[in-house]
Amino acid sequence: MREIVLDTETTGLDPAQGHRIVEIGAVELLNHLPTGRTYHVYLNPERDMPKEAEAVHGLSAAFLKDKPVFSAQVEEFLAFVSDATLIIHNAGFDMNFINAELGYTNKVAIPMSQVVDTLAMARRTHPMGPNSLDALCKRYGVDNSRRTKHGALLDAELLADVYLEMIGGKQTSFGLVGSVTKISAVASFEQRSIGGRPNALPPRLSEDELKAHESWISGLGEAALWKQ
Repeated sequence: MREIVLDTETTGLDPAQGHRIVEIGAVELLNHLPTGRTYHVYLNPERDMPKEAEAVHGLSAAFLKDKPVFSAQVEEFLAFVSDATLIIHNAGFDMNFINAELGYTNKVAIPMSQVVDTLAMARRTHPMGPNSLDALCKRYGVDNSRRTKHGALLDAELLADVYLEMIGGKQTSFGLVGSVTKISAVASFEQRSIGGRPNALPPRLSEDELKAHESWISGLGEAALWKQ
């Protein structure tokens, strides 16, 4: 099973108001194990960068000015994503932007049936919250000390760790990403049949107790289970 853990950074909150994607980061999982393959790109949004957005991710209009536009990267992005399940925190937000960008380039939108929202998962598992990415990192012991600002690839990497903790993926894989030796060792234990004791235990009933038991059985009749 192939999954892509994905995050975006944008110029604002709503593509309908002209806001655009400025960064995409994605991490590939295969059977709940990171493969080491990632996708990362900065994008020229072809518009200004509001100060509020820049304060969140630190990406200025000057920095993005010479970066490619989404239409120049769309084929590479779609090739990386392909038909994999997308794992996204607060998926509605990111998918609104991704599908808006795909629409600008006359590409088919990615259906929400292809997406798993980890925020919705977290709210079901931890209804009292909080369920932000930072809060989940703390809850699951994922080191997020590098996250001084939002960054799409870093956030995708952190979310991948959180997601695997949430679904028990690390326990499934014994927490041995890329290691075959220890997993094989677990499977190599010999199966041994268990026979009877070499020396029978001494009886715990006295002679009188045994005679009383035999007398009781004799009174049960020939069809009694004890006599079969």
